[in-house]
Amino acid sequence: MEMKKNVKYVLACVTSMGVRITPLNRMAVQNSTQFYMQATSAETNVLNVASSLGYECLALTKFVKDSPISDFIKRQLRARNIRFEGAEVPQGGPWGYRHQFNIADSGFGLRGARVWNDRAGEVGRILSADDFDIERIFGTEGVGILHISGLIAAMSEETMKCCLTLAKAAKSCGTLVSFDLNYRASFWEGRHEKLRSAFHELASCADILVGNEEDFQLCLGFSGPEAGGKNLNAKIERFQTMIAQVKEAYPNAKVFATTLREVISANVNLWGAVMLTGDQWYIEKPRQIEILDRIGGGDGFTGGLLYGIWKEWPPEKWLQFGWASGALAAASLNDYAEPADEQQVWAVYAGNARVQR
Repeated sequence: MEMKKNVKYVLACVTSMGVRITPLNRMAVQNSTQFYMQATSAETNVLNVASSLGYECLALTKFVKDSPISDFIKRQLRARNIRFEGAEVPQGGPWGYRHQFNIADSGFGLRGARVWNDRAGEVGRILSADDFDIERIFGTEGVGILHISGLIAAMSEETMKCCLTLAKAAKSCGTLVSFDLNYRASFWEGRHEKLRSAFHELASCADILVGNEEDFQLCLGFSGPEAGGKNLNAKIERFQTMIAQVKEAYPNAKVFATTLREVISANVNLWGAVMLTGDQWYIEKPRQIEILDRIGGGDGFTGGLLYGIWKEWPPEKWLQFGWASGALAAASLNDYAEPADEQQVWAVYAGNARVQR
């Protein structure tokens, strides 16, 4: 898998930025009076592994002009070492455009996490490839990997067209394309036929295809193991059979990966992953991790996987670093992994939580 190396940006993504508010001390939303606010999107969560480790990354997005929330988002992205480009759109009054709000508690014990998305008037729904200087970004400056998720692709007809245009432009300039399917039932309601066709086209452009245990079934229509439940280890062979079918259907892609999660409680999950590249399988059997906040674990996995690919490590290390980056994200209230250095991620993989002085 050839990769463009002389680039300004290791990773870029197309995204709709918003904010998430989370009750402190793992309280439920309805019982809380204090909340922690962060800027968030699934796609910038993926960039955060590479950006934390010192590499230039770029978010292609859209902003509400003169909005304090927009300013908050920009400040947070700068602090995370993520560059951004995006048109400024006038709010248009109290019922005009805004950045989405994500309201979510972390859960505790047998009280599972709950998420409420408030996306009315979301400015990211009108993203357009025309907002960006594609030739400069992908041709002159250069991007190693363009990351796209099913969340941004499924938001509107405009965002799907934007994702497809950017994916094709990136490939024509030698940039690899990563597509994390990221199925959300609320986004797909009443639109299954249209979205499945569009996702097929986008997956056909991808060099790297990522999902969780049900994304390939729900987004692309493959048969696979039932999601959830117990005895995840017993289902791994069926996940391999499904991924082999995905590889046959999308021969352009060179890497296929899926995360595996079994929920013991909101505090403890079993976490694993399966990857196919070429004819070689790599498996991280599910093992126990402790959860502070599970949101962003899959994005952390994808970010770690893409980092390993960029670094041109042996493929088994791609999956190991992805697994550990996902576990690291789950150990933070933030929606993203923010490693201090590579050694910290490898310590997570090794299960070494000893203090370092």
